[in-house]
Amino acid sequence: MTTKTTSQARSIASDEKAVAALDTEYQAAVKANDAKTMDRILADDFVLVTGLGKTYSKSDLLEEARGKRTTYERQEDGEQKVRVWGDTAVVTALLCAKGSENGKTFEYKLWFSDTYVRTRSGWRYVFAQASTRLPERL
Repeated sequence: MTTKTTSQARSIASDEKAVAALDTEYQAAVKANDAKTMDRILADDFVLVTGLGKTYSKSDLLEEARGKRTTYERQEDGEQKVRVWGDTAVVTALLCAKGSENGKTFEYKLWFSDTYVRTRSGWRYVFAQASTRLPERL
C-alpha cells in the first residue's frame, strides 16, 4: 500500500465517521423537534421521498418540527453503514421510531438512505429515500 493510498483510506475513514456522527445528530434533532439543528444540517434544496412516494422539502420538515405535531419516544437508527465517494456520502440504516403524531400513536421500522454532500461549510444532508414501513414480524 502506498503512502497516498494509506492517506486516502484515512481520509475516507475520517469522512465516514464525520457523516455517521452528523446523521446521528440529525436523527436526535428530529426526535427533539430541534428545528435549529435540523436547519443547520439540511441543505436548502433538501428533498425526502417516502416509501409511499410523498415528498418533503427542508421547509416542510422544519415547519413540522416547529409545530411539534409529532413527539418521539424513540427515533434512532441501527445497522448504520456509511459509504463515501469523494464529496458524496450515503448513509444506509434501519430506523426505529415510536411516538405519537396528532394524538395517534405509532411504532415502526423502515430502511432509509441519506445522501450528504461536502460543501465549503462542511457536510450537508441533501436527499433522503425511505422504504415503506416494514412488517412487524420480519
